[in-house]
Amino acid sequence: MPDPKLDSGDTAWLLVSTALVLLMTPGLALFYGGMVRKKNVLSTFMHSLFSLAVVSVQWVLFGYSLAFGATHKGLIGGLELSFLKGVAWQQKGSVPHLGFMAFQMMFAGITPALISGAFAERIRFGAYALFVVLWSTLVYDPVAHWVWAEGGWLMKMGALDFAGGTVVHLTAGISALVCAKLIGKRLGYPGPGMIPHNLTMTLTGAGLLWFGWFGFNAGSALVAGQSAALALVTTHVAASAGALGWLAVETKHRGKPSALGAASGIVAGLVAITPGAGYVAPWASIVIGFVAGVVCYLAVLQKNRFGYDDALDVFGVHGVGGMLGALLTGVFAQKALNATGNDGAAFGNVKQLGVQALGLLAAGAYAVVMTVVIWKVIGWITPIRVAEPDEREGLDVSLHGEEGYVN
Repeated sequence: MPDPKLDSGDTAWLLVSTALVLLMTPGLALFYGGMVRKKNVLSTFMHSLFSLAVVSVQWVLFGYSLAFGATHKGLIGGLELSFLKGVAWQQKGSVPHLGFMAFQMMFAGITPALISGAFAERIRFGAYALFVVLWSTLVYDPVAHWVWAEGGWLMKMGALDFAGGTVVHLTAGISALVCAKLIGKRLGYPGPGMIPHNLTMTLTGAGLLWFGWFGFNAGSALVAGQSAALALVTTHVAASAGALGWLAVETKHRGKPSALGAASGIVAGLVAITPGAGYVAPWASIVIGFVAGVVCYLAVLQKNRFGYDDALDVFGVHGVGGMLGALLTGVFAQKALNATGNDGAAFGNVKQLGVQALGLLAAGAYAVVMTVVIWKVIGWITPIRVAEPDEREGLDVSLHGEEGYVN
């Protein structure tokens, strides 16, 4: 069947969505940067911005080809699209292939940056740089191929992941937990000094993430039509419900609702709706977002119980939120809303829930194993954690020779 005619409306929406997703990276930098101590704010910003920069180059050289090239047994793409050979002036459905590549590039760029919140305030920059390149190549690219590429084994099984609940948030969240365990706790953790230095910055970042997420989810429709409109509405409603769920349980637990809780709940709702944004009805997105706010809050509380220092709650929000969202997509998905999907368990197709669970187990297990291997390899090449005096001084000065705030 020949490709449809190139559509200017679809193309315009895809390009705008690409820019919106790019905006999420500085949004993440603000969100994370406000939650660390002021002596580490610039190093935290660097983690997000560097990830986008280096992965963008990797994506053009070979990353896109590994993720979306011709499949090899459903596990990985070939190298025929390396250096974007044959991509320019070609179509991907009703949009330019180059535009699709750029849109996916922004996803690839922000995903390792999500992980950086787990080991904030204590990792050497050189070790982080190696981690980003290796993790993107060995974890993100293969899992993206499994789920989103033609011939990917999870796609062939019918796994639903509209915009990255498994590919982005689960893999990043579970890898973040591994990294937090391997690098160890921050000096003095969990002492009274481990509080966010600028919540105004964090709330601004949350707002930018919320805004950019419309491109992340609605842009994944790849057309300017009903599917994009549905994804935009479910994204917004789930974020709102996520904030309400988090604040409700936080008020019950702590006695007071917090601004940080509102920001975290928004992100939890956004994460959880990502895999099902174009597959579930708006009413279902309320359920998904609210449940995510509650469950992610409870997950974050487990850090001290299990003895790990996930500095910025990457696993509790992105890992748990991604898993929850993928499973609830298997419950609430409706084929009537999107012909490319399937019905979920709530509409008679219990099998879909099993497929979703299998995808989570496979992607999660793979991410755990590969993250451990990558961490060990980096440790053979260079020290990963900063020296104790440098950690006490702060990474801004000790690693980058500058300060975020000058008196």
